[in-house]
Formats: sequence, structure tokens, C-alpha cells
Amino acid sequence: MRPESLPQQTSVVVIGGGIMGCSTLYHLAKMGVSDAILVERNKLTSGTTWHSAAQVRALRSSRNLTRMIQYSVELYAQLERETGQAVGWIQKGSLSIATTPGRLDHIKRQEALAKAYDVNATSISSGEAKERWPLMNADDVIGAVWSPDDGRVSPSDVCAALVKSARSMGAMLLEDTGVTGIVTNAGRIVGVETSRGTVMCDAVALCTGLWSREVAAMAGAQVPALACEHFYLLTRPIEGITGNMPTLSDHDSHLYIRDDSGGLLVGCFEPMGKPIEPGVLDGSVEFQLLAEDWDHFEPMMMNALHRLPALETAEVKMLLNGPESFTPDGMFMLGETAETRGLFLGCGMNSVGIASGGGAGMNLAHCIVHGCTAYDLSEADAKRFAPVFNDLNHLMARAPEILGTHYEISYPGRQLATARHLRALPLEEPYMAAGAHFGQFYGWERPLYFNKRNEPALTFGKPDWFDNVAAEVAAAHEEAAIFDASSFGKIEVEGPDAAAFLQHTCAANMAKAPGTAIYTAVLNERGTYESDVTAHRITSDHYRLFVGTSAIRRDLAWFGRHTEGFDVHLRDSTEDYAVLGLMGPEAARIVTEVGAPELNGLGYFRIGSSHMAGRHVRAVRMSYVGEAGWELTIKAADAEAVYETLVAAGAVPAGLYAQTSMRIEKGFAAIGHELDSDISPVECGLDGMVSMKKNFIGADALAERRRTAKRSLVTVIFDDADAGPLGHEPIFIGDAIIGHTTSASFGHRIGKPVALAHVRVDEPEGREVDVEVTGRRFAAHMQLAPAFDPTGARMKKAS
Repeated sequence: MRPESLPQQTSVVVIGGGIMGCSTLYHLAKMGVSDAILVERNKLTSGTTWHSAAQVRALRSSRNLTRMIQYSVELYAQLERETGQAVGWIQKGSLSIATTPGRLDHIKRQEALAKAYDVNATSISSGEAKERWPLMNADDVIGAVWSPDDGRVSPSDVCAALVKSARSMGAMLLEDTGVTGIVTNAGRIVGVETSRGTVMCDAVALCTGLWSREVAAMAGAQVPALACEHFYLLTRPIEGITGNMPTLSDHDSHLYIRDDSGGLLVGCFEPMGKPIEPGVLDGSVEFQLLAEDWDHFEPMMMNALHRLPALETAEVKMLLNGPESFTPDGMFMLGETAETRGLFLGCGMNSVGIASGGGAGMNLAHCIVHGCTAYDLSEADAKRFAPVFNDLNHLMARAPEILGTHYEISYPGRQLATARHLRALPLEEPYMAAGAHFGQFYGWERPLYFNKRNEPALTFGKPDWFDNVAAEVAAAHEEAAIFDASSFGKIEVEGPDAAAFLQHTCAANMAKAPGTAIYTAVLNERGTYESDVTAHRITSDHYRLFVGTSAIRRDLAWFGRHTEGFDVHLRDSTEDYAVLGLMGPEAARIVTEVGAPELNGLGYFRIGSSHMAGRHVRAVRMSYVGEAGWELTIKAADAEAVYETLVAAGAVPAGLYAQTSMRIEKGFAAIGHELDSDISPVECGLDGMVSMKKNFIGADALAERRRTAKRSLVTVIFDDADAGPLGHEPIFIGDAIIGHTTSASFGHRIGKPVALAHVRVDEPEGREVDVEVTGRRFAAHMQLAPAFDPTGARMKKAS
């Protein structure tokens, strides 16, 4: 083993000795980076890892997040055999109980998700739940889900085993080595300054937990994460606990419960947590805890006494108050930053570090070594946050709410309450006057639907906004509606090599004449989706790219990292322009009435300039909702005048819920739903939009994919109008699961629920299937064509 001194040069420096740092070091070594080093300013696990309750529950909100934690389970189960180091892996399962009808629907949806994601989970009665947890008061329990493969682990022992194995492969651990600076050159990592000197390196894995925001700032990067206090109660041994028991989740009471050394561990994610201001925690203190706060914990203690009557006479060992870090959306951050090349984040774990750490560390190492995660984890992308979320005031407001959302019921339409109104659309005031109900996306407040009368009651059944959305869809289908796409990211691509640059980075033919709009896939070297964009070729050397609302930092960074060798300049112009979609059969009359009749002569995907309300408008004939119309790009300052003119001529505003319903009916795939970095155009039926006459990033891999893959994306139309799919439901033929839904809504133009789905079946056209929604199976059929076609040939209107 090499001496424990700081080398002058290494490939990768991992900063932070918690579960993420140790797992990343281990997997780097496994992937051949034998000179990687881990620096920890104190001792291993001395930040937050050591006091983790260490639950490992596999089921998550997406297939790949679940897959990631399943990897953690497999890793922890075999690590002791690999290293000889005990890790304390206890696989006694987990039990989630429901005491309200809403929670029961929630856990039934979880059970269906488990089937879709190959996780062992089964609904059981309250009596069966009581048998598995005899100390529990089950009088108010109305159902439960049992997951036998879940478990828990000893955090410090897991980290010790990971580092032991990594060191045996050549990696190095340096404890008591603080990071004092990160050295960059031209926006790229080149070294790390420590209390032992400077080490030059090609990459840094930042796994610094509570201090990630401050350490990332050393490299010029933003990490919006903030610490909150997190509580659990420990008792001395009590009668009735013999050996190990399953983890008990009473989320209606905000509690998780398990045995601990013959006693109880009772933890909580209370509805609103307590944030910790930067500077309160002393990073030089090892194994730091915060003061007990019985007043804050008292409501949770009352819930615990109700669930566990034995607590009344139990002797309390301590109320542990340990800091944990939280991000603005409750998901960790993983991958390379937008600002600094070679700086990779593995932080903001939102109190699920142990469960996620094995798989997340593997994926972070894979990202460093191979340039991408092992499978799509775009929901955890390090570049997904708007810069406004790094503001300390916003973090202080949002992080405590995020702590409380851990155990919320995942009702459709749920919105966060804190750190709102950070970014206003140009038309926010007219939308408020029209009764808009807003949702937050990348900091923007976007209208979800209009004519809101009261705050909606959340449910898995028919939503309060059903009729509002139906009216908006009817307006777009029968008259004219205005859809706002102003929040979409906009990238100006300018310069003599603009066309050549986009020919290289985009899969479609980007060399079409000025005045043309082009929809294109943006692929990575693996031939799968990095993004999809619509490009307007304004002049021979100027394009404007329209990207997803939350994709602007990621896409701008990706395009920016491929400019070498091209005389081209990129600029984010998102806030300069508003974009309004005028859609519906009356749209042609309206543009004529407002003084822009020449737009009626535009061909599909053609761009034309005109004026409305005396303001310049750039229009493109295209539609995301399956109704004829134009997308109008206007200077942001001119948006209100144009909007008011269109409304005066008969158009009505329509929200995101109506747009989503119409998108799904029309079979349009969306990034983050049907399209991601595991999927290529072949599987989505979009290969025909890829140019076969040029070379571009991912072309070779896509050619190989054509030889091995086939279309998997289908439309699923339900027979029962009350089915209520939301997405991520398992699809059955007989007893075999053949896939899962990706997007779902009620199709107001066809009068039935409709979904898009990826399935694994030959000849899906016309096949009858069952889809499990909230514990019930509903009959449906699959087809390759959209559920709705403007020609009416494929329209399936309910009688």
C-alpha cells in the first residue's frame, strides 16, 4: 500500500468521506482509476453519514431511481463477502401503513409501481400488518404494503468496507486533509488545494454533503443545497422487541420506526422542518450533533405515542438532532456542473444518502470515467436548477418544506408553497386576471389552467380542474386558444459556422433554407437523446433554438462544449422573448382580423414575419397540440399588447394541463417522459426525422441501434372513462407485465383516458391490454397511431 501522503498528480480527487465519497472512490477504482484519492477534512462518515437511520428502501418514483437503489441493495448485501468487513446489512423488509383513503390510494399506486419496476411489494390487510409489527396500534390502519427485500445497514461499516476495497485496488484515503481551494483554468478543473498542499487533477468528485454549496463556490459553480435539522428518538431496550424487525413507515403521522439495539428508533419528517443558516455548523467539528428540541419534536412524539403505546413507559436514550442537506426539489445532484468542466457533483442527498449511495456513487464514477451515468438519471442532473434557486433566502424558505414533502401523498397537481414567484412570465398579470392557477417550473410561474374558482382539492380521482381543462381543449379544438411557451429556453446560435455546427450536433438536416423551422433530436455519442429542440433558421448564419423550460442550462452547456473548431457564438435569450401558440380552427380568421393575413399563406414549418397590434411578430406554422395554428415569437415587452389583441378577436388562454392532454392525444413524445438518454429515435418511431445524408454526433451508434432495436412507443386508449391514469402504471397482457405508461391524461377530444407507453411486445397494434391504476386493472388497447388525428380518420370519440 502506498504511503499516505498527498501526491502531486492524480486523475480524480474525491472530496468528502461520507457514503457518496466512499462509494464513488470504490467505483472509480473498480472502473480502473487506480490513482484516485479521497480527501476528508476530519474522519470518514463524520459529517452526516454516521448518524443516518440507514434505511434502504428500493421503490422510488422512476424506474431508474429504483434501479439505482436496487444496485445499492445488491452492493451492500455482497460487500462483506468481497472485503471481509462487516457492514451490518439487515434485510427484514419494510411495512408502509395507511390510515386515510388518500394514503391507501397512494400505497396502492406504489404497489403498482413496484410491479412495473420489478420490486417485490404486496398489499396486505391491517391484521397482517399488525402481525408483522405486534407493538403497533393498528386500530386506525386501513391497509398496508409489504416490501420484503428492503433493509438497513451500518453506515460507518459500509464506508469502511468501500474504502478498504478501494485501497486494495490502489486508491488512496487522506483523512484530516481539508480542502482550502479548487484550482481552475479556462473553466476547467486542474487541481485541488488542501491543508497538505496542492494536488493537480483532471476531475473532482464533490461529495461534501452539508458544505457542498460553499465548496462548489470555490470552483465557480452553484449548488443550491441547504442543511436542515433532522430528528429521531432512541430508547433503551423495551419488552416486545426481540431481534430485528421490519422498518415501519407511518407516513400519515410523518414517522419511520425500527428497532435499535433492543429499543426503538422513531424518526420523523415533520411537515415543516428547521433550516440551518450557513455558518452555524462548524465543519472542523467531527461527528457534530445539534441541540435537542423537544418543543419542535412534541407533535411527532404525540403521533408516535398513538402508534406505539409502549413508548409511554420506554426510557428515552436521546433525541438525536443531526443535520441533513436538502435541495429545492428534494432530489440529489449528480453529474458534471454547467459552470466548470471536470467538477462532478454527488451531493444534496435529501436524507436518503445511504439508500442511494451505492448506486449513486456507481453512477457518479461512471459519469467521470465514461462521460455519462450508467443509465438515465436526468431527474438528478446537476444542471437542472435555475440560478435563482441558489439564493440563500430562497433556500432558507424552500429546504424546510422539502424535508416535509418526504412523506406527502403524491397527488397529481401538488405544488410547493415556498420560494414562489421567483420568475414571472411577460403575461403574468393578464393571466392572473383570467383566474390562472400557476405551477412552478424552473422558477417560472406557468398557468396550469384558467378560471379557477377555489384552491383545488387534491385527489387521485377526477380533479377539480377537469371541467376547466375540458373547456380549454374545446376552445382549441373548436375555436381558438392561446398556449404560452415563453418559459421555453432560447439559444441564439450565430456565426459563419452556425449551420455546420448544428449539422454536427443535431440529427436532422439543419441546412434548410432561412425561413424554415426544424424539429430535431439532439443525440449523444451513444445514439440516445440528449435533448430535442425546435430550431428557427432566421438567416444563413443565425438560428434560434427552442429547448425545454428546465433544460436551458443543461442544453446550453452541452452545445457549448461542442463548439471547438467552429466559428460560432451561443447566447441564452430566454428572457428576451415571449412565445404564444395560437391554435384552433378560428386561428386563421383571427390572424386576418388582427392585421396579419399573410400568415395564412405559410406552409408547415415555415417562418414568416408580420405585425400584430403594431408589434413585430415572427410566426411559424406548427403545432404541439394537434390543431392548426402558429407559434408566435414576440419581444417580451410587446407580449401583452399582442395577447390583448388576440383575446379581443376571440382567442382564450389555455394552460399547461390542456396542452399536455392534447400532446398525449396527438402522440407527441416529450423529454423526461418518452424520451431520455436510454432511448433513441428508433424506439420512439422518430427515426424518420433523422438525416441519413450526413454525419452527426451519435450517428454511428444510432446506425447500430437500428440493427438491434425496434419501436416500443405506443398509444394506449382506455375503455373506461373513469380509469384515471397518471403515468408510470404497469401494462399487462394476461399476467405478464409488458411495459409501463410514461405520460397519461384524460383525452377530452376523444372522450377517454389516454396514455403513451413503452412496451416490450411484438406487433402491438390493436392488442388488448390491462393497465393497473391505483390497485385496479382497466381494459385498454394499444395502437401506433395517435389517439387523435385532426383529419378525423383516427379519432376515437366516445359515444
